[in-house]
Amino acid sequence: MMGQVTWTGRLRETASRVYAGIGRRVPRARSGLAAAGRAGALTGRVLGRLSPRWVHRWAVRIVVALAGAVLGLMLGAHTTSAVGPFDASFDLRPSLSGGSVVHIPPLGSLELRTQSGPLRLDVELQRLRPAEAQALLRDPARLQGIGDRAIDDVRAAVTLLAIKASLSALAGAALLSLLVHRWRFREPFIAAGLSVVMLGAVAGGAYATRRPEAISEPTYTGLLTNAPALVGDARSIVNRFGAYREELAGLVTNVSKLYATATTLPTFQPNDSTIRVLHVSDLHLSPTAYSVIKSVVGQFKVDMVIDTGDLTDWGSEPETKYVQGIGSLHVPYVYIRGNHDSAATATAVASQPNAIVLGGGPPVTVKGLTIIGTGDPRFTPDKETRDDSASAEEVQSAGQQLETVVKYLLKPPDITLLHDPLSAVPLKNKVPLILAGHIHKREAERLGKTLVLVEGSTGGAGLRGLQGEKPTPIECSVLYFDAKTHKLQAYDAITLGGLGQTEATIERHLVGGEPQAGS
Repeated sequence: MMGQVTWTGRLRETASRVYAGIGRRVPRARSGLAAAGRAGALTGRVLGRLSPRWVHRWAVRIVVALAGAVLGLMLGAHTTSAVGPFDASFDLRPSLSGGSVVHIPPLGSLELRTQSGPLRLDVELQRLRPAEAQALLRDPARLQGIGDRAIDDVRAAVTLLAIKASLSALAGAALLSLLVHRWRFREPFIAAGLSVVMLGAVAGGAYATRRPEAISEPTYTGLLTNAPALVGDARSIVNRFGAYREELAGLVTNVSKLYATATTLPTFQPNDSTIRVLHVSDLHLSPTAYSVIKSVVGQFKVDMVIDTGDLTDWGSEPETKYVQGIGSLHVPYVYIRGNHDSAATATAVASQPNAIVLGGGPPVTVKGLTIIGTGDPRFTPDKETRDDSASAEEVQSAGQQLETVVKYLLKPPDITLLHDPLSAVPLKNKVPLILAGHIHKREAERLGKTLVLVEGSTGGAGLRGLQGEKPTPIECSVLYFDAKTHKLQAYDAITLGGLGQTEATIERHLVGGEPQAGS
């Protein structure tokens, strides 16, 4: 109505009067309040424009821009990129909870709380490229740096996705605004500007709520819910692995103390002619096993090392690089294949200059001792070694193979090597000494006149030793043979504590007697 003062006009008039009145009554503040008076007048003019029609127009613009940006994201925020030997799809989706999800069909998914919204990143592994995967297996050197390259691949894919998402949001906001506002060509530019502001707010919110540590705290769904029980929590494995290495570094040093103890044991004293053999087994890719072996070899003046199998976990070609530590020992290394070792593993061991691989043939003579052995008849890298379903007949076939060879020899071999102690049954009373492993626990038993010495895991069962609450100890034994008769006289059972344990113990056993001393 004419003459009627609107509420915005009254607010503007009141603000101007207040600032002007204060300026007149407080002369010292007049210059400063003059600027405030001008600001009040400007505020009044802005508020004067906040008519219901103006508010409605901008509310519609914001809603249209937001809806168009969301629609654009849903249609265009998608890209496919190579990540290592995989093809993977990357998608951005509006989400109140945020985070990232990695889909691994058909196994399930991993959910990561990487940020608190308002967008979620979905990654799906779609296809393994066979040619590249086979190239990696044929050339283990290509595995070096593959983790860094995969990170670079993901970073490039996410960058491309962010660019496509931004352009899709701008296009969606502009197009929807053009349709809603009846082809008023100024409106799409306004909508695009609003979408830029929204995208900036979204990016700022995601950056402010980011959680880089979320990569080590995944939530598993589908079949992958069993993953923590199989491989352990990623963060705890990393932390425990650091402690594992620190503890083992100290334990290797303690081998010197073990040697000092061994020289004071009164019952049996090895002399310069005594043949010293180090028995190891089930290294399972342990990163510190060779350090332990090298220390024992040096401190105990070991003449040769005997390994009764399971150097690796899966027997894959990339794992064959692990056997290079054998060449650094500079003493003969006699090896048989375990059920986790493949033919490729045995071939890689045979390529080491100091290695001898036994596979069921006639005995070899090393440092004066005749040794015969054969690998495990099974190859079961996908099963726990204590839970495989092989029959007793299959396991004992290794012993039967050696028994066939032994019966044609003029005299029994000094040492017989088998991976699984169950394979020893056919050799009862046929050989004097059998060395085995497989069960990750040291045992000694007699099969009639045959002594069977089962070694524990010299690798602490590898990285799998980190998964249980109770650490797997590191075990190996030094065997002492008479140089003339080739008979086993005694052996020192060495035990190094696992994760969180720093003790190093040694027990001397006389063959045919009880342990004589320990420390």
